[in-house]
Amino acid sequence: MSGLTITLTYPLLLALFGAAILLAALIPPIVSRYRLPRVMTLPIGCVLGGIVVGRFFDLPTLDVLDGGTVITHVTETVVLLSLTGCGLKIDRAPGWRSWGTTWRLLGPTMVLCIAGMTLLGWALLGLPLAAALLLGAALAPTDPVLAASVQVGPPGEGDGDEARFALTSEAGLNDGLAFPFVHLALAGAAALTAEVGIPGDYGLFNIHVLGDWLMHDVVWRLAVGLVIGPAVGWVTAWLAFRLASGGGVADAFLALGLMLLSYGLTEALHGYGFLAVFLSAITFRRFEDRHKIHSELHHFVEQTEVMGLIVVVFVLGMTVGQGLLRPLGWSGVAVALLFLLLVRPLAGWVSLAGAGLSRPSRAAVSVLGIRGVGSIYYMAYGLSHAPFSVEIGYRLWAVMTLVILVSMVFHGFAAPHLMKRLGDRPESVH
Repeated sequence: MSGLTITLTYPLLLALFGAAILLAALIPPIVSRYRLPRVMTLPIGCVLGGIVVGRFFDLPTLDVLDGGTVITHVTETVVLLSLTGCGLKIDRAPGWRSWGTTWRLLGPTMVLCIAGMTLLGWALLGLPLAAALLLGAALAPTDPVLAASVQVGPPGEGDGDEARFALTSEAGLNDGLAFPFVHLALAGAAALTAEVGIPGDYGLFNIHVLGDWLMHDVVWRLAVGLVIGPAVGWVTAWLAFRLASGGGVADAFLALGLMLLSYGLTEALHGYGFLAVFLSAITFRRFEDRHKIHSELHHFVEQTEVMGLIVVVFVLGMTVGQGLLRPLGWSGVAVALLFLLLVRPLAGWVSLAGAGLSRPSRAAVSVLGIRGVGSIYYMAYGLSHAPFSVEIGYRLWAVMTLVILVSMVFHGFAAPHLMKRLGDRPESVH
């Protein structure tokens, strides 16, 4: 590498992560006290720091394809923590009418986002169909990790305005519900490779592939998540609040046990673990809705999640500094902007028609669908489990990363203004 380089030793790496963790504690109160622009938030700071380290420090190149399995498991853990936190902090009981905005975001909005990004990838980027579908499925979900600033507060503080509730519940459920479309892309890619022995970039979507996908990746996997999640949540709550009600239950052990048990059991039965984790946390919360332990559990999960977020976005910045975005052209930039500024807002706005939301709330929910750690997980998972070509893999990573970076900056500017317009006015959509 030409120019200034600094050898990154292990002690220096520890110091860098220590500084990042300190910033995690100090930046929010500093931003609040001095009313600094909200774009200068922790994720942006960590990404910028990672870019500097990746560009100017002498360290091995981080290959996102070779490291796909590691990336999958690290981001998986962060998403699981975030989903647990989302489930614990939602005060509103689940219901068809009371969660009406959520169902609209999970149904029409997500499908339109997947279709829109798939079309953009195919038409403007020239991506083969299976690759474009993987990109669309990875970028469709609102990220539960980075969306924390526009979600509801800790347990017991109420759901606030309808926009915050909608974004929280959407982020909690859509990670599990985007997975069927990820598996559709993987099934098509694997089928093409098995049929003709070439990389599965274009995919093969015949009636046999679609039938297997529908029965296994949609019906079975969703059913397992819908059953195991609430069951684990109820049993854990009964043990904690009935059998062990007189003793001191360790918050950290309870939170981690609830998360890992629901996820592990569901995945072992080939279900959607993300869906199960969120539902187990919701069920656990509803068992003793007003108990103080929910706030304690949420606090632990939130703090642990932040440390994981620091690692993920810092390393993402390092890969950008090392050239992850090189495969991008102007068409990639155009696709990223079109998706964030047109596809998601338009899909959300159309889907929320007739939902009873005020125009500011409808605009906030439509626009504030940030992309982040969940998308990284899906991309790493997809490229590690299906035979896509190396060239396509790097292009998909580049486009997805740019969408995440632009999303961070855009939401850093837009979120405070959009949420401020909502004030504290409660809205009834029941």
